[in-house]
Amino acid sequence: MAALEISARRSDDMKTSGEVVEEIGIPRQKLYYLEQKGFVEPITEQRGEKLFRYYSQSEVKKIRLIWKYWQQGFRYRAAYQKALRDLKSS
Repeated sequence: MAALEISARRSDDMKTSGEVVEEIGIPRQKLYYLEQKGFVEPITEQRGEKLFRYYSQSEVKKIRLIWKYWQQGFRYRAAYQKALRDLKSS
């Protein structure tokens, strides 16, 4: 999945990668790994040389669930699949 781009200022209900890392406790490199594998899809905003990532509330929920299952011993793909099932049933 390719990251979405926005040119307007981010919505107030979106979180930066730093906020997600702090709130969930997932290491930044693991968050970016989830993005690289296509399990999560942040909205990106290019400002000069910097690329900023923003996560919607639904993506934050998904990240939280994936991280929970990964910490329980599931591999990333299995954790992702379990998270999707949880999100569909809620």
